[in-house]
Formats: sequence, structure tokens, C-alpha cells
Amino acid sequence: MNIGVNTLFLIPGEVGGTETYLCETLDHLTDAPDVSTVLFANRENISLLSERYGRSARVRVVAVPCRAASRPQRILVEQFVLPRHVRHSNVDVLWSPGYTTPLRCPVPMVTTIHDMQYRHHPEDLTLQARLATAILVRGASRRSRLILVPSAFSRDEVVRFTGMPSDRIRITPEAADPTFGVETPAAESARRIAALTRRTAPYVLMVSNTYPHKNVDGGIRAFAALQERIPHDLVLIGKPRLGEPLIQASLAAINDPTRFIRMQRIARSDLVALYQGAAAFLFPSRYEGFGLPVLEAMLAGTPVVTTRGGSIPEIGGEHIWTASPDSTPEMSARLMEALSLPSAERNRRTAAARAHAATFTWQRTAQLTLDALREAASAGHA
Repeated sequence: MNIGVNTLFLIPGEVGGTETYLCETLDHLTDAPDVSTVLFANRENISLLSERYGRSARVRVVAVPCRAASRPQRILVEQFVLPRHVRHSNVDVLWSPGYTTPLRCPVPMVTTIHDMQYRHHPEDLTLQARLATAILVRGASRRSRLILVPSAFSRDEVVRFTGMPSDRIRITPEAADPTFGVETPAAESARRIAALTRRTAPYVLMVSNTYPHKNVDGGIRAFAALQERIPHDLVLIGKPRLGEPLIQASLAAINDPTRFIRMQRIARSDLVALYQGAAAFLFPSRYEGFGLPVLEAMLAGTPVVTTRGGSIPEIGGEHIWTASPDSTPEMSARLMEALSLPSAERNRRTAAARAHAATFTWQRTAQLTLDALREAASAGHA
């Protein structure tokens, strides 16, 4: 089978978990011995994709004249230029891993819709982006042979908001990188953490770009409510986004500014060390289609305090502490419980959480994705 992959949405370092999902799935999908892959690349990602996959004899990277940083240009190219490249590339099926796909295409299509966040949290997008997303996601659900989603929660959301029949939706759960579960030697971990934080205090970790629905400001308030009772710092890793004014307002509640440490781009090895070294991981998001950071923290052996937002309870199960994203007292109480665990109980709970997280693998994600692509291709043209 010859698979086409629409990567026009991908701007390296800018699309968060969707980039992780695409690259990790491709790493395993392209290992299949009877599969060839054509990656349709934009100007921003062609170097990344060529370096990561271009050396394989079964992978071909095709340049599409598209600058994805211009959303209008990307949409136009995806609709009117990409189908011509698909036709000339002799692929059997087109997979679009980033919500949208051409509305007309010469081969069957499979599209991943990670969530319906834009319906619940329109404040994350400009008006123009909301309108375009609504049209394109609904169009993708109607024109695609199958839709892939990362969770049962997202499946139900897609059915609810697009009218897509559930029998045309396949769940392909995501996974955490196994390196999060490989313990960093204590001395190396301490060195990395000290170099990154320039502090020696224990810390609570948050990993999130500051979109309004991520509720990072709520997490800061929950931490601030405990600051007189705990010695911990709060470390935030993430880029400024549309929720930044809320973040700046919430920081006023932290009496000592040195106890709030913020980072943006860091190396994967540093991220792993920070996850593993944290006293607790705080993820106050209001809405998730999957919630990959929760799984990463669980695999790292760190207690997770999060919310009942979206798919999070489905992914974390009984291994996480949950609170309402709108209740600072409840979130603070759950965080205090996690930080106050006796050592033996902490070890027991984090071991069970790590074992649960390890059941999610990218190999399984890739296999389920490949199964769906074969199914769509064998069904013939849409």
C-alpha cells in the first residue's frame, strides 16, 4: 500500500501535541515492510521531515508550495494544490493528521480530528480561524472515509458536533515517549534541574502553552493558595499564547516572585529530568481530547493532579487526583494531598500509574492507524 500523508498543518515547534502525534506515529508506521509513504511537506517542515524520514527507501518527501504560517495560504493550498500532488504521486489513500483535509481528492481519505475544542473554547481562536475551522472540520468529517480520534471522549464529541456516524470513527490512543519512564541517574538529574531552575527547592511542574482552555492561571492560583504551607516552587514550561493576560493577573497571588520559574523551549532530556524530579505534576486544563502530558508524568513516576476536563479521567483512570477546573480550593486540596503522601504510599501509587501509562504505546497507535488506512483504501474511492 502507498500512503499519502498531508503534513501541511505542521509548523515544527508550534503545534504542540499534534506534532508529537504525527512524528511518533510515522516513526512506527513507516517501519511496516509492505507500506510506502509519501509525505506532502510545506516550506516550514520539509527540512525536518527530510532529515527524519527521507533516508528510508520506502519514504518520499514531496515539497508542496505552501507557507503554513499563513493560515489562509495553507487552507487554499490544501484545497486546490494538494489534490494535484496526490493524483501525481500514485497513493492509495490520503491521511490528514491535523483536523483538515481537501474537500475533493482523487483517493479515499482518513482524517484525524483530535478534539472539538473550538466548539467549547472559541476564545482560543480568532473569529476568522473559528469560522474556517468549523467549515473545514465539518467538511473533513463528511468527505473522509474514516475519522481517527485519540479517545472515546473525542469520538463522542465528533459524533455530537459533526453528525459523523460512530461506525466510521476509529479510536487510536496516543502514548508517552518511553524515555519518560527511563530513570535519569540522580546526580545527572540534580545537575540538570539545578542548571534549569537555578534553585534547590522542591517544585511543582506544569507543562502547557497558555491557551485560555489550558487554565494555567487556575493552576497558578491553586499553587498560590498553598504557598504559605509548602516550600515548593512552581515551574511552568510553555509558550505564551492567547491566555497570557490571565496568567499575568494570576501571578500577583504569588508573594515571592522567585518561586515562579518559567521556561519555553528546552531539550527533551531536560524535560524528562524535570518531569521525573517534580514533587507533583499539575495539569489544570478544562478540555482535552487526550491529555498527553498526563500520561508523560505518570510514566515519569510523578503524582498527577489534574481536572475532570474532557478525556483526562478516561486516560488517567484511578491513578490521578482530579478536581473541578473552576474550583481553586478543590484543586489546592488535591495538590496538597499529592504533596503530602507518605513515601511508601507515593511509591505504590506512582508505580501503579507508571504501569498503566506503559500500556499506551506508539506501536499500537501506528498499527491501529495502519489498519484504518488499509480499511479506507480497500473500500475504494469516496
